[in-house]
Amino acid sequence: MFLYQPTSGYCYNSDSIFLYDFISRFKPKGKLLDVGCGVGIISLLLSRDFAIESYIIDKQKKMLDYALHNYAINSIDVESYLGDFTELESDERFDYIVSNPPFYDTNVQQSKDTHLNIARYAHHLPIEQFVKRVKRFLKPKGWFIFCYDAKQIDLLLYYLKLNGINPEKIQFVHSKIDRESKLVMIASRNNSKSMTQILPPFIVFDEKSVYMPKAQDIFNRANTHSIKGDF
Repeated sequence: MFLYQPTSGYCYNSDSIFLYDFISRFKPKGKLLDVGCGVGIISLLLSRDFAIESYIIDKQKKMLDYALHNYAINSIDVESYLGDFTELESDERFDYIVSNPPFYDTNVQQSKDTHLNIARYAHHLPIEQFVKRVKRFLKPKGWFIFCYDAKQIDLLLYYLKLNGINPEKIQFVHSKIDRESKLVMIASRNNSKSMTQILPPFIVFDEKSVYMPKAQDIFNRANTHSIKGDF
C-alpha cells in the first residue's frame, strides 16, 4: 500500500503499525472511525483488510488532505470530518473507534512545529474529554481500541470505567525485554462486563536490536510504502 506523507512535520511511526495489528485481532466490521487519523495509515490498512465503512477525523486540514489523497490513490471510499473530535457533531454511531492520539505530557519540552505539536501533545486531545466523546459516538456494544503512554495507565482505566467502556484486553509494548514499557494498547468495549485480560508483553527488538519475528511479521503484513511529497 502506497501512502504519501509530508516532507516535514509529523509522520506515522511503528506505534501505528503495531496498533493496526492489535485492532486486526478483533476482526473489525461495520462502521469504523479513526480519530486523529493523520495521513490515514491505521484506517487505510484496516479498510484494505476488512469489510468496513471508514470514517476519519483530524483537526489539521493538511493531514486530512493527505489522508484523503491516500484513500483516493488506493481506491478506497471514506467519509471525513475536519475538526476537533471533542466538538464533533454527527448522528453517526460507530462499531469501532480507533486512535493513536497525542499523548505526550505537556510539561516536557514541546516541539515548536505546529503540526508536530498537535500530533504529539495530550493537551490537544485531553484523555478525559476524549473518552467522554468516544462514549457518545460508540454503538451500545462498540469497541474503542487505541494506544497511549503506558505511564498513564491509571488515568486510562479510570476514565474508561467512569464512562462505562470496559477495558477487555491490555497489552504493553516494550522496545526490549529488559526495558520498561512506554506504550500500551487497549481494547475496550462499551457496556461490557468482561474481566480484563492482560496479554503477554509485545517485545519489539531482541538483545542485538534486531526486530523480533512478531514485529517483523507485522511490518511485512502491513506492507506500506511511504512517499514523501508536498501538495
